[in-house]
Amino acid sequence: MRVHLPNSAFLGNLDSFLRGFDPDNPETLEITANLRWISVHPFVLSMIAALGQRVKPKNIHAEKFEAKSRHYLVRMGLFKYLGLQTEDISIIEHESAGRFIPLTRIQTSEELTNCVTEMIPLLHLEPEQAKTIAYVVSELVRNTLEHAATPDGAILCAQYYKKSNSIRIGIADNGIGIKSAINRSYNSRTDLEAIQLALTPGITGTTRKEGGTELNAGAGLFFIKSIASVNRDFFVVYSGNGFYKLLKNPKLKKLRLHANPFDDRHSKSSDLPRWQGTVVGIDIALDQTDKFSGLLDAIGSTYTTAVRERKKARYKKPRFI
Repeated sequence: MRVHLPNSAFLGNLDSFLRGFDPDNPETLEITANLRWISVHPFVLSMIAALGQRVKPKNIHAEKFEAKSRHYLVRMGLFKYLGLQTEDISIIEHESAGRFIPLTRIQTSEELTNCVTEMIPLLHLEPEQAKTIAYVVSELVRNTLEHAATPDGAILCAQYYKKSNSIRIGIADNGIGIKSAINRSYNSRTDLEAIQLALTPGITGTTRKEGGTELNAGAGLFFIKSIASVNRDFFVVYSGNGFYKLLKNPKLKKLRLHANPFDDRHSKSSDLPRWQGTVVGIDIALDQTDKFSGLLDAIGSTYTTAVRERKKARYKKPRFI
């Protein structure tokens, strides 16, 4: 496998980075990087950490990182996670030092609870912001633990960006992928179609019942996408060769929550290099975060309406005996 760290790879311009990913020869991992500057989203770091998770350290080759921004990769724990030497790189602390969550592997519900509890004080969040971040992280990791069918768990990292006053989160896994998980109950033909189903309220791979079950209502990814939409933030999902990106809504445009993710302002691809599991990234602008309880009420209303309308449509279908 080969991956290149460019000078910039954030959710808004992520596509070119993903197209440069080479998944061939999974027993090895080669990492190259821009020589002058490296500035990447936690999505990228969690993805690379997941790539290296099943590769022996001796088979991971990284060129010498000369860019000054390599300190960021050390702080986020990338070299340590991959088992690579950092060549005694000294870490320069900045004003926002500590406002990040380094690469962390979560394999159990207990580890998830501990991670969420510990990350809130590290990110110095206000109460309403803390509720939003905790919900997003909990739902994304829980999806991996319940649906990815991988003993490796989820790999998480997050970073606060002072200039935009935002938290950026990346979560990756080496599981069975969204298509295999959804197709336990549905019959999606492509990875992109499976992503569409996974983002649709009330649809889950655990059952064909509209609205899911008491334990899994098919709501998590839809709620997270809706949080990003309301706050005019980016949200991306990459699984198999399918890729979905929720684009920012113009500030002057009236917001509307859609049950079908393809009705949102978005971009998508179905021909990217194949990723075995799933990677999710989201940006959350802290100065735009609405009151969490009211936000969930509005999103929940859209969820309920969507499930009810699909039930009506199903019952109207002719039944042949």
